[in-house]
Amino acid sequence: CPPELCLPPGASKWDVREKVWDYLEKSGLADFPRPVHHRIPNFKGSRQACCSIKELDVFNRAREVKVDPDKPLEGVRLAALQARKTLLVPTPRLRTGLFNKIIPPPGATKDILRICATAQGVKEYSVPVGLDGKAQVDLVVIGSVAVSEEGWRIGKGEGYADMEYAMMVSMGAVQDNTPVITIVHDCQVVDIAEELLDDHDLTVDYILTPTRTIKTNCKRPKPQGIMWHKVSSEMLGKIPILKSLRYREAQAGKDVTLQDEHWDSANTNTPAALNDKTTAENTKPQAAVGSAQLGQGSVQSEALSPRLEGSGTITTVYVGNIPPSVRVSELKSSLREFQATPVRLNWQGAQHRAFLDYKDKAAAERAVSSLKGLSLGGNTLRVELAKKQRNEGRV
Repeated sequence: CPPELCLPPGASKWDVREKVWDYLEKSGLADFPRPVHHRIPNFKGSRQACCSIKELDVFNRAREVKVDPDKPLEGVRLAALQARKTLLVPTPRLRTGLFNKIIPPPGATKDILRICATAQGVKEYSVPVGLDGKAQVDLVVIGSVAVSEEGWRIGKGEGYADMEYAMMVSMGAVQDNTPVITIVHDCQVVDIAEELLDDHDLTVDYILTPTRTIKTNCKRPKPQGIMWHKVSSEMLGKIPILKSLRYREAQAGKDVTLQDEHWDSANTNTPAALNDKTTAENTKPQAAVGSAQLGQGSVQSEALSPRLEGSGTITTVYVGNIPPSVRVSELKSSLREFQATPVRLNWQGAQHRAFLDYKDKAAAERAVSSLKGLSLGGNTLRVELAKKQRNEGRV
């Protein structure tokens, strides 16, 4: 690697990223969008590197290909569409699901396929694939900031590629032998100390650059599924589909304790949903009222945890954009599923809204984070701290 990219012993992942980003910018190799810092960097020659995937047997044999939405992988998305393969692209930051399946219009020309391969085309010519989509991915193509010839990979630091792969394992969409390819500039192939890798880090089997095709023969095991003890409540709040997977795995009897829940359980500000005793107390009133069929005009206020009333620190969360078809029992079910059980729920069906009371601001903020992106009845709900707060136990 160039001298500027040689790192001293003990260099961190962020040291590697900064060196690569700086070098791409200073050497004139960086391409749109710029600056490349804090991105999977696009580079001059990315299209040439992408085209070489057509020479790989693993690509030619694949029927269903998952390619990340990063700009330098645009050429791979186009190659997959031209070869009439099923193309799956993860939704940006996994906000609205896991995959979009790209469906070009009938008789699409090469120019239309080029559009379908772009970020805008993914929005215009795709349908979402949910957890029950039965995806069977034959090949995974991801972006990287840096990668070693041994197959050690460093992304941009947010963990989405690793999480996407772990979620695919949990869904049964990939197998142990599903090949993983990354596309980078030659200068991004650097020495990476293996001790920098964590057990959740995804390794790669092939590296494609504008001048080389590297088969890594990497023997390091890939992640075997979601490592819940490494997932934070913050990440869970940002990725709605992750909540659904967690619920499924909990139902299957797996340990889905989050990274920060051990701390929460010892903290006096533990939200009701994380407190076993409170959750047990909440079960009866929820079950009793949850089955009630409320008309659209109904207004219902219900204390879900009476022993927490009158604490003087109640904080209210506003939930809006609730479709007329959604019943209060469905909202309650979601609140329990996403561990956001309030101490009181004020349901206002005619106004398409509800108010959730939590015992303090920290609990309310955790609930807002957890419920972000929640969809009921086809609508993404609006969830935020209520603009007007009253500091007493109330309806």
